[in-house]
Amino acid sequence: MWTNSAVRRFLWDGEIIPPARTTDAVAMSERLFRERGHGLWIARRLDTAHLVGFAGLWPFRDPPEIELLYGTAESNWGRGYAPEIGRAIVDYCFTVLDMRVIAASADAANSASIRVLEKLGFQLTRRLEVGGLDTVFFELRRRREL
Repeated sequence: MWTNSAVRRFLWDGEIIPPARTTDAVAMSERLFRERGHGLWIARRLDTAHLVGFAGLWPFRDPPEIELLYGTAESNWGRGYAPEIGRAIVDYCFTVLDMRVIAASADAANSASIRVLEKLGFQLTRRLEVGGLDTVFFELRRRREL
């Protein structure tokens, strides 16, 4: 999924990533789960082993900022999987990790991802150029104490 040109357009800024970089991402996710209780999950349909997408919390930029990250296979675009996967991560963040605020960002040109964030209730907080890319930043605050 990460090598599909349409998916990697925003996920990897169009870069074709080598297998070693995927292996490194998996290893980092495993480390994050051990150390912090979060990383990246894969999403599959209940009735098949077919990979639908992935989601989780991921460190971006330097110093690292932990943000929601999600993606779906191009064949699943427009089917409502991204909001469903995102909702599961948001629930996990608020109930298991006891987070008060969840951050997310997207390339300003990635209108589909921005729509998903808005469906999940995220609010735009700022817009900056990051690494030469027009980037929008969002936050979702927990509404009530659980």
